Amino acid sequence: MNFNFTKYSIVYYILFGILVIGSILALLIFGLKFGIEFTGGSNMEVNFIDLALQVGKRPSNEEISKALLSFNLGEIIIQPTGDKGVVLRFKGVDETLHQQILLKLSELSKVEERSFEYIGPSIGQELKQKTMLSMFLALLAITLYIAFAFRKVSRPVSSWKYGITSLIALLHDILIPLGVFAVLGKLYNVEITIPIIAAFLTILGFSVHDTIVIFDRIRENILRKGMGQFQETVNWSLNQTLGRSISTVFTTLLVLLSILFFGGSTLKYFSLALIIGITSGVYSSIFIAGPLLVSWHKFDRKKGIY
Repeated sequence: MNFNFTKYSIVYYILFGILVIGSILALLIFGLKFGIEFTGGSNMEVNFIDLALQVGKRPSNEEISKALLSFNLGEIIIQPTGDKGVVLRFKGVDETLHQQILLKLSELSKVEERSFEYIGPSIGQELKQKTMLSMFLALLAITLYIAFAFRKVSRPVSSWKYGITSLIALLHDILIPLGVFAVLGKLYNVEITIPIIAAFLTILGFSVHDTIVIFDRIRENILRKGMGQFQETVNWSLNQTLGRSISTVFTTLLVLLSILFFGGSTLKYFSLALIIGITSGVYSSIFIAGPLLVSWHKFDRKKGIY
């Protein structure tokens, strides 16, 4: 029994609109909280160790902030890691002030420094620009590739419309995790870092792969069966690829959930971004991309184009 995906297109579009508008509002209201890789500043990770017992004894965030108040470090972001560790992010400091900060922290408890890095603001700004450019070029290249790959399918939907439809689906897939991270940044100081940017680029590749599989099956069915009823062809194609899409995403999510819960703090938000993006991607590939082609075809017929 085949499911009629295009019958409930309006429901999919409403949910699509709610998610996209909600994400855009979150980005406009909260914005994204970029890490020091993009803004410049100092990043210090330390462990607090009790001198007597040699066990974790981490001071509270308030105690740490109060201890560092005299250094005028601006906004200090404090993120606990593990049982005894903490990551501190603040404005750029030189090596002398860096050592003074360590000494001050050691007054709270014995301190073991795990890492320290400083990134200048000019380098951070350049990296942010390159990141945005790379994402734009990735989206453009994907759209052009799909339009080229489907160049032999000019009826009943032009090849370039496959490219535009895939781009709409991709924007949905990237906006949803961005909106979630805007909220997380506001509530929990979660920052956009290089690994998370890598996750976003991975989402683009994974999502468009699923969309191309569906579009390719539509193309095969058109070439094999003829144009016929385009809506029926799309529904048939979606049903043929549904099992593959679900099984691929399910097995991928199993791995990502394992990383989320057992991969440690450094991979936590990387895996979370992938989970949100890939889940959004399977929704857009099945319930947005295909039905959107059908809606576009119906609109063209009303206009007398086909």
